[in-house]
This record gives sequence, structure tokens and C-alpha cells, in this order.
Amino acid sequence: MTSTPDEPATALPGRPPVVDLATWQAARDELLVREKAHTREGDAIAAARRRLPMVEFDGRVEVVGPDGPVPFLDLFEGRDELVVYKHMWYDGAPHQGQCEGCTTTAWHMKDAVYLNARGVSFAIVTTGRWDEVASYVEFMGYTQPWYSVRGLDEPVGGDMGYITCFLRDGDRVFLTYSTTGRGNEPVNGSLGLLDMTPYGRREGWEDNPEGWPKAPEAGAPVGGHGAPICWYWRTDADGKATWGPTGRPVPQWTRPGATPVETLGRQGQHH
Repeated sequence: MTSTPDEPATALPGRPPVVDLATWQAARDELLVREKAHTREGDAIAAARRRLPMVEFDGRVEVVGPDGPVPFLDLFEGRDELVVYKHMWYDGAPHQGQCEGCTTTAWHMKDAVYLNARGVSFAIVTTGRWDEVASYVEFMGYTQPWYSVRGLDEPVGGDMGYITCFLRDGDRVFLTYSTTGRGNEPVNGSLGLLDMTPYGRREGWEDNPEGWPKAPEAGAPVGGHGAPICWYWRTDADGKATWGPTGRPVPQWTRPGATPVETLGRQGQHH
């Protein structure tokens, strides 16, 4: 028999009721109906997405990568489809001052081997100067193809913070789809998993049970995330959410030899 301690001193205020497994399964099955409807609607939206009109543009426009200027066509690497993440950029900012949302998006897509197996290439572009971009990519330990699109217009350049999809037909190139904001979330698998956990993302906008833990204040341990909520993606060596000189994007601490001293080599300010 499984015990369910519910001492007043330890019980979480406002938590959902504690029930037996059969009662839980019935509630879970009821929610599953809504989840399946959500999935089917997502399938219908994806079908409509595949039928969007396309925009043709000059694929010979040059972007700058580790080998210097190359035509945008090269990003396809000979494949017919291409997904590009447009990484926001703050000129002159230290590595740890670059966009925390883009940082996590890029980290969750460290390689594209599964996309490649389906004939899809992946690249990251940004408006930063290539010398700054190259240094940042090395600092983060990224392995994806990166390019600077500084000064270029849409759809290759323009506003950053987007996932954009392209199709190639020989030397002809077409824009097929673009999304931003929460539309970027499919790349970040951690958010989807957090949505399945009891406490969710612990962001201020979420609808949670009364009395459920709230987003902690800035400086809280990363285990409790931090506020503003984006801070929990950037910590010091002790896991404290911070923008300070020893702060860096959380996954960057996993690099062998990463130390707080490394972040002091560049000067600048987050804009």
C-alpha cells in the first residue's frame, strides 16, 4: 500500500487533490481528449503551412562565414530545403550579454544530423560583424554553420529572432515560411518538457493552481529559475541567475575548462 503523507507542515498550499491511481487515470484520460484535438489541429495547421505561397529571391546574395563571403545558396549544402534561425545580436556586447532566448534556441539545435537525413540543412545567421560572431561562436562551443547577414534585407537579413524556411529548385531560391516569438519554441525541447512538469516553466504568465510556487526573485538559484524569467538561462559558476561579469549562458558552463575568468576578457554592455 502506498502512503500519501499530507502533514500540514509539509503540504503544498493550493495543490491539486491527492487521489488514487484509478481516479488519476480517469482525469488523465479526460485531458488526453483535449491533447489529441490539439495535435490534430496542429497537423491541420502544418498542412496549411505547406500550402503557403512562396517568395522567390536572389540566392546569389552573399553572406559572410568562416571562409569569407559566400552565396546564400551555399547554406543549402546541396540539399533542397533549408531551415535558418535568425539570431539576435547586440553590437559590442560581451559574450554573456547576447540574447538569452537566442542563446538557448541555438544550443538546443547543436547539430542537424536528423534534419540532414531528411534532406534539410540548418544554419544560423545574425547581423553581427563576423569577427564578433566568430568569437562568440567559439566561446559558446557551437558547432552549427554560422553566417553574418549584416546589412542585408529580408528574407536573408532583416529582423532577427525568427525561424525561417527556404526551398531550392536548382539555382532558384524561395522563402516558404517564417515565425517568431513563441513560434520558435519547437526548437527548444526543454520548454516542451517543462510544460509537462508539475510546476511548468514557472513564468509569470502561466495559469497555475492557487498557492503554487511563483517565479523567484532575481539572484535566486537556477533550480528555482529567476526573475525576470529570462535570467534563469544565464548564471554564475554557483548557479545563481545573474547578468554580472561572471554570468554566462547556462549551457556554456558545461564546456570543459569553462571558468568565470573567461567572461572578463570582453567589455561591453547588454542593450
